Amino acid sequence: MVICIFAAMQYTLKKSLGQHFLKDESVCKRILSALQETAFQQLLEVGPGAGALTKYLLPLPNIDFIAVELDHEKVEFLEKNYPKIKGKIIENSILDIKPPFEGPFTVVGNFPYNISSQILFTVLDWKEQVPVMIGMFQKEVAQRIVSKPGTKVYGILSVLVQAFYDVEYLFDVPPESFTPAPKVMSGVIRLTRKENPIVVKSEKALSVLVKAAFNQRRKMLRNAVKGLFDEEILQDEIFNKRAEQLSIEQFAALSFRMR
Repeated sequence: MVICIFAAMQYTLKKSLGQHFLKDESVCKRILSALQETAFQQLLEVGPGAGALTKYLLPLPNIDFIAVELDHEKVEFLEKNYPKIKGKIIENSILDIKPPFEGPFTVVGNFPYNISSQILFTVLDWKEQVPVMIGMFQKEVAQRIVSKPGTKVYGILSVLVQAFYDVEYLFDVPPESFTPAPKVMSGVIRLTRKENPIVVKSEKALSVLVKAAFNQRRKMLRNAVKGLFDEEILQDEIFNKRAEQLSIEQFAALSFRMR
């Protein structure tokens, strides 16, 4: 988990949660700047930790703010050091809560790397309410999310996210920005919900198709997804390709041809 800090530590760094504390406050300011490029009235911060980013979010005018934080010690720290946050923290995992607002809300955070993909799928579940998300991920994961067809890292996350969101890789965050320094680079990305999302047979059908295709990505598509289509449909030339060669639009079109 990546957490911004700006003051001396007054809490325990929990290795069990994979915590690395961001000591470069300029990164928090860059996230805030990116966040403010789009108007919003309701904001959910995921994993506020010690609150270096939170301290910029709480004073934002006319914004309804909620944070979700699993670590009880960090909740106590935040309430002690930022009295305005009292009553605005959900002490739980984002994976175990319902949308915390009625209507649209923006999501921002330094996401725990071990559940970052699951957080993305939660945002996808909430997409009707989440027009924008800005988050920090392990760089490898961030690159997967924004990757394009034909690249080695193009895969399940790429297709399922980009079917509904436009994606931008904003900037790198190097290991030396943290203490202790992680062994990997980090990356901040932005998702902006598409005004005209790609039409699919169903979200479930798309998910089943994409996961089957990429779980055997070295095989021709015909062999990877043969259980999902009638034999005559599998004779189409598109099934001679591998999963990484198909565009999101092609996956969407194929979803309508599934059994």
